[in-house]
Amino acid sequence: MCTEDVFRLTHRGGASATMSEAPATEPVARRTGASVTRRGALLGGAAVAASAALGDSAQASERPVFAGRHHHLRDLTYPLTTSFPAFTPGEEAARQTLVTIPVDGFYLQEWRIIEHIGTHVDAPGHFTIGGRLSPELQLSELITPAVVVDIADRAAHDPDATVTVDDLRRFERRHGRIPRDAAVLMYSGWGAKVGDADAYRGTDAAGVLHFPGFHPDACEWLLQNRRIRSLGVDTLSIDPGNSATFDTHLILTGADRYGVENLANLDRIPPRGATIVVGLIPYEAGSGGQARVFATW
Repeated sequence: MCTEDVFRLTHRGGASATMSEAPATEPVARRTGASVTRRGALLGGAAVAASAALGDSAQASERPVFAGRHHHLRDLTYPLTTSFPAFTPGEEAARQTLVTIPVDGFYLQEWRIIEHIGTHVDAPGHFTIGGRLSPELQLSELITPAVVVDIADRAAHDPDATVTVDDLRRFERRHGRIPRDAAVLMYSGWGAKVGDADAYRGTDAAGVLHFPGFHPDACEWLLQNRRIRSLGVDTLSIDPGNSATFDTHLILTGADRYGVENLANLDRIPPRGATIVVGLIPYEAGSGGQARVFATW
């Protein structure tokens, strides 16, 4: 399961953070043979100093943007592991250690991954010939207002549940109109199954997958009536698992929009009022790719 990190930046007095896990940071090192050179260590120290200076500058420039006394961040990303469920068995990530600090002076792994494993983006070119690819998606498209449509109660009894037009209208009656260029995110509660690949895929005896997604009609309605930017889900696909034609993908990418799959912690952000930030890796000619995704409000 995803580490549930919560950050609170205070408008007055800088930043304070509460984190359940804080990874250590090592300076960048340059290797000559099997040792780290003095020049490499100096360069690493300079990089750290420059990073600190840039961090101070960034905090100063961001303060006017963070309206109100508190600002909240929520990580929506699962750590990429070799056991994370793949859409098709056999597509799981693999890794090996190439060098170690005791032997080589620094630590480095090699990964084998497909673009569509873990928390990741489906670029328009994933399903649409000639569609834009990962490097072509702009920052303005990857930082957008977000709304969360909750269908968890229905999905608990029906693994083939979908977000429908009625769900969207009901959402708007309660929370207001879905903004233009929004990321519309489905929360189905499916993350509770992520530790069991078979349960997460929901594969039946005939090999058919069962998990929630967006109904094609809902996708069409959002594109035509709300001019949305993206769809996101806490499952393996924006289409429901039992879809054999991937109609929602075809409609969304055909409209030059992107999807985000395997999102975590959607129940920890407000239904409306958050901004989602999708840190997509711009793989060369990428059909999508892994992303660090978080929400702010």
